[in-house]
Amino acid sequence: MTDAKRKIMVVDDEPSVLFTYRLLLEQKGYDVTALATAQAAVDALRRERFDLVLCDLSLEAERSGFDVIEFSRQQNPQQAAAVLTGYATVEALERAEKLCAAVLLKPIDIEQFFVTVNNLLGDENGHQAQASHQ
Repeated sequence: MTDAKRKIMVVDDEPSVLFTYRLLLEQKGYDVTALATAQAAVDALRRERFDLVLCDLSLEAERSGFDVIEFSRQQNPQQAAAVLTGYATVEALERAEKLCAAVLLKPIDIEQFFVTVNNLLGDENGHQAQASHQ
């Protein structure tokens, strides 16, 4: 176990949803960068590296969560990523599979959310998320 906090970027254009993700992840000990637009996410990815990118599928009209994930992979080809969506079309699922990105359905199931986060971070033992499970 390491003392360094894992860095997670969360991108969602709904302020209440973004706040909730940030709160949940920070309570588990993650260092969270919460952003509301694809452009803000791209700018942050240019400045720093993240252990995980969680991105809403529907952002601005001209950009989607897939655009953010694709940009993150240009910066870091092994970038762990998940797309968050309430509208999982076959096309979206196929594109996520091609990108090797997990898909989390909204509204999120908190337990499944943390299982996915742990898996994407390679924390099989869930050293950060398991603390609250009895």
